[in-house]
Amino acid sequence: MASERILIVDDEPGVRTALEGILRDEGFTVASVPSGEDGLAALAETPADAVLLDVWLPGMDGLETLLRLRERRVDAEVVMISGHGTIETAVKATRLGAFDFIEKPLSLDKTLVVLRNALRQRRLERRNRHLLDQLARDTEIVGTSAAAERLRAEIAVAADADAPVLLVGERGAGRETVARRIHAASPRAGEGFAVIPCAALDEAGAARALFGEPGVPSRFALAAGGSVYLENVECLPGALQERLAAQVERADEQAGVRILASVAPEAPMLRDALRERLDVLRLIVPPLRDRREDIPANAERYLRELGREYGRPGKHLSPQVLAVLKAADWPGNLRELRHAIERAVLLSSAETIGVEDLPETVGGAADRGEDLYGTFPSLAEGLAAFERSYVRRMLAEARGDREEAARRLGISEAELLRRLDRLSLS
Repeated sequence: MASERILIVDDEPGVRTALEGILRDEGFTVASVPSGEDGLAALAETPADAVLLDVWLPGMDGLETLLRLRERRVDAEVVMISGHGTIETAVKATRLGAFDFIEKPLSLDKTLVVLRNALRQRRLERRNRHLLDQLARDTEIVGTSAAAERLRAEIAVAADADAPVLLVGERGAGRETVARRIHAASPRAGEGFAVIPCAALDEAGAARALFGEPGVPSRFALAAGGSVYLENVECLPGALQERLAAQVERADEQAGVRILASVAPEAPMLRDALRERLDVLRLIVPPLRDRREDIPANAERYLRELGREYGRPGKHLSPQVLAVLKAADWPGNLRELRHAIERAVLLSSAETIGVEDLPETVGGAADRGEDLYGTFPSLAEGLAAFERSYVRRMLAEARGDREEAARRLGISEAELLRRLDRLSLS
């Protein structure tokens, strides 16, 4: 791992020499320049992790240099140093974004402590930005359909509103993704996001998650300042819904928590008290069958993600697979699509994932050929897909025993090996 880089900007040669020696002994990579102008030029050429910047410099002084650094969005923590420091100067430096202000003659111990704290702060900020960027990617609404565009617009409104949101949609349609997206795009993005899976908890577990108990904080308390997502909130018993209604009313004043909740379209109505508090902003999360044009893009996204996760990058979906995926009904919505791609990534030994690699419920079985009419550009490709699927099935039924699979296929084992090679099933 490369050492962190420090730039010293000071017009006194003795100060530069002393600091360079100490910092190099501490394992840092160090450079130094005598003026603010030289500092800006050095940072434009080679970024630094931290800058030790003297206030009193010939030409452009330290405060002006600091201002220019912030205007240029230089990603480095700045520690101001001065032999004639005043409270006014320190306040100005802080307002301009300086991490700290230390006075000359420099205490080397204090300088090292302040510098290490500045670098630690920078690492934390960069890690936080990385996590927020990752969260934004993970919660991206993929697709160009009118339904996807409308949902993105509604998410943007909800993110700014900071009011309770009720997400209505089928299971697997991406309701939690939408909730996380609202949180990630809101001013609360840097705070906690807690999920309470109401359908998965018994009454005692739900009560503990919602309200806590002695020694066990509630999810509301754990997410203080952030957001709480109540998944399938309609599954809570009536008594807990009544208690939750009062909790939602107090949530903001108690812990500054924002409430996001989801219900299924066919779910019975919530208790009036809870519905009145949750149904402030309502977003409809469309099922996948209502945005079929988005299926290929989501399938390709899952293929990339799962390929990296399982160490099988570079795979791609055949045109026939994309056609089958787009035609399927997907009662499990995006969750079911992801599982189908995951299965294909794990089971396919070829670079190109074919129809035979899909679950039978999606259209991968040979005996569902009538569903695939029109998805192959030629008879030859259709027959090859059928052959590949049939050979795969016989191998699976024979538990990988090639001799037994050849017997079931009515061919010799040598012929089976030739077919496996030709069909890229080896």
